[in-house]
Amino acid sequence: MADIFRHRGPAWRASHAGHVSLGQLKVMSAIERCRTAALGGHVERCEDCAHLRISYNSCRNRHCPKCQAAAAKEWLADRQAELLPVPYFHVVFTLPGPIADIAYQNKAVVYDLLLKTAAETLITIAAITIAADPKHLGARIGLTAVLHTWGSALTHHPHAHIIVPGGGLSPNGQHWIAGRLGFFLSVRVLSRLFRRLFLERLTAAYQAGRLQFFADQAALAQPASFKARLAPLRKVKWVVYTKRPFGGPEAVLAYLSRYTHRIAIANSRLVAFDGERVTFKWKDYRAKADARYKLMTLDADEFIRRFLTHVLPDGFHRIRHYGLFANANRADNIALARRLLGVPDPAPWSADGDRADGGQEDEERNICPCCGGRMVTVETFQPGCQPRLWPIPAIGFDSS
Repeated sequence: MADIFRHRGPAWRASHAGHVSLGQLKVMSAIERCRTAALGGHVERCEDCAHLRISYNSCRNRHCPKCQAAAAKEWLADRQAELLPVPYFHVVFTLPGPIADIAYQNKAVVYDLLLKTAAETLITIAAITIAADPKHLGARIGLTAVLHTWGSALTHHPHAHIIVPGGGLSPNGQHWIAGRLGFFLSVRVLSRLFRRLFLERLTAAYQAGRLQFFADQAALAQPASFKARLAPLRKVKWVVYTKRPFGGPEAVLAYLSRYTHRIAIANSRLVAFDGERVTFKWKDYRAKADARYKLMTLDADEFIRRFLTHVLPDGFHRIRHYGLFANANRADNIALARRLLGVPDPAPWSADGDRADGGQEDEERNICPCCGGRMVTVETFQPGCQPRLWPIPAIGFDSS
């Protein structure tokens, strides 16, 4: 990704001047400079053989494909202590195309509505108690929601991935109510309530003047046009689906590690870049089995445009916790749930301990690639500067 931005970025910015947000420009700059001398870094030397290695600093931008692994690992370590020994379900809420078009020009408002309304839908339905119907849980639940805005081909496809335990606290907080085995909540009921709540919230945002429309959507600024756009959406089915429960807490963590800090496209999906066109792997969900996996080639300018479509507004939180897991009372609610489930509290993490195997990875990173000795930092250098100590290539040694 960095190579594409460095090679085509200057021309792309020039040709799109005035039509690129400051946030998008910052993301391009961060990715271009990530792990280069522009951000500074440090020099490590082996204590045994004096081998030198330069490590440049990362940009830490949440849209950078190189910088997500460490952030995901730290986040997952924090979540591991909060997992409950119960089945977990994965629920996905997707916005229909016409709403996605509105979201494209109103990202902060509509993405926020998507996460909040999806959470409200689950919490509301889960709280309903009907004694004669086991499909109604009648419990206070907690959930973690993650916003994704892309399809596999980098198209604009806003949807929320939600991980939720298959059960919750009774209304009086005296016992744990477990969901029916293999079943969480009715998808049809979820879809209808989500549709109604979202359209109500979106209409309220429009009436409050929180939505803006321009270019091909300028007509929606007229109330009659906006009402006409929403009218057919009140009758069609909105896509909500529930995946089968995970195998256990470990499987939940493994799944979360793939979703929480994912970006629109990882470097591993990029196949080729010839200076003009980009080829990447994508998954066609309309096809079956191995036929799903395909290659797509786009003009580099179109590829950049699609990637930048998924830059989030500054300050927008795309990972959120609701219900029992809301930040204010999460620790107390999880402790209560563990007590009601009869399981002990997890051992506290040590500041110097192995967090999600981070300690082991740090150890491996500090091993000299030449002799296995320990690498120590001998110099740090500031952004835009070069180190005084440089590795000297070994004569007659092919490092490939």
